[in-house]
Amino acid sequence: MPLYTQRLFLREMTQDDYPGLCRTLQDPLAMYAYEHAFSHQEVQEWLDKQLQRYAQDGFGLWAVLLRQTGELIGQCGLTWQDWNGRQVLEVGYLFQRSAWHQGYATEAALACRDHAFSALGAQEVFAIIRDNNTASQAVARRLGMTLVGDLVKHYYHMDLPHLVYSIRAKPE
Repeated sequence: MPLYTQRLFLREMTQDDYPGLCRTLQDPLAMYAYEHAFSHQEVQEWLDKQLQRYAQDGFGLWAVLLRQTGELIGQCGLTWQDWNGRQVLEVGYLFQRSAWHQGYATEAALACRDHAFSALGAQEVFAIIRDNNTASQAVARRLGMTLVGDLVKHYYHMDLPHLVYSIRAKPE
């Protein structure tokens, strides 16, 4: 499954990635779209959820490492998400702040989008993004996605508005 891009290597997460995940998931600024930084238990639950997704779906959010150094800088991958009662394949990405504004999210998400179309045979790929997360919305547009709807997710005792972007597979 590993995916390679010019600068990045994406692979399934392992328990050894826990400290690297903490650097992102416990950073309040990196987690602004989630409205809180995660506790140690929440980071472990996040990691366990990805391991469960690999076993159940064959994919999930993958660790994103720099090819040159092997440093874990974030996560990007594919997950099933609910959009108003419909299960859609979403490309998601979350990076530590030191990796922001360097094109890594776009590079990783393009690889995941292409993997969804070529390896999984997906007909459409989505991105569900907080309405205030303009950086992630820009990534979605760079993936060729267009705004197709919205939804409100109830999370952490709050109603959080999200925008839904998608791109369809090109007909062969």
